[in-house]
Amino acid sequence: MGEDMFQRRSIFLAAAVALCPAMALQALAEPISFAARDGVRVYAEFDKAEGKPRGTILLFHMAGSNKSEYAPLAPILNKSGFATLAVDQRSGGNLWGDINETAAKAGTGYDYADAIPDLDAAIAYASAQYSGPIIVWGSSYSSALVFIVAARHPQVKALLAFSPAEYIQGYSIEKEAAKLSIPVFITSAPDGGEVSAGRALASAVPGHKAVQYVPKNGAHGSSTLRRDEDAAGADENWKHVMGFLDRTLPR
Repeated sequence: MGEDMFQRRSIFLAAAVALCPAMALQALAEPISFAARDGVRVYAEFDKAEGKPRGTILLFHMAGSNKSEYAPLAPILNKSGFATLAVDQRSGGNLWGDINETAAKAGTGYDYADAIPDLDAAIAYASAQYSGPIIVWGSSYSSALVFIVAARHPQVKALLAFSPAEYIQGYSIEKEAAKLSIPVFITSAPDGGEVSAGRALASAVPGHKAVQYVPKNGAHGSSTLRRDEDAAGADENWKHVMGFLDRTLPR
């Protein structure tokens, strides 16, 4: 009886993988948590790289959002050899039909800058748990935060910022960008204000290490890579992201 049940379960799982590979990918995701320096517990999801590992990309979301912002994006990065750690920051919400676990348990009243300890903790956790280079990836407000944390963590080897600007009270993101010595990729929606803000930050990074890509079609934040948010531009925008990653961390 036990063997028969095992065989039926195996057949069911094989059918599920064949019919819905995305479900299989999600099933392999590992939910984790770690403590920020002020005691707030930060929740995240880890996905392994496929093939030869190239590094771990830490994925930080936009305002009102959560780690599910990256549900359709992380598998693409995983297939390209990158492990991913998608993080719920305390400044976030329940977009994409999912719950921000960190925000739900930490409570309300946190602003953008209050999430900096969450990013610091994610870098520390990834550095201790995973081998290879660490890459930080920010979306909207967190694309400003990644400049702040990358400047203070030498284990960060590259930075990708999607719609960065001077969002963070008490900080000059341009001054933080000027402290960097790592490769930086900046993109945004093809909006005049977003493009200008990205250009200022790219110009601030020393040694011509920053590249700014202005898409013909795009959306705010990491949504520029989601086909459900940017059907006209997502595929082309992915080409430029992958080009940067391939130049920075070759296969």
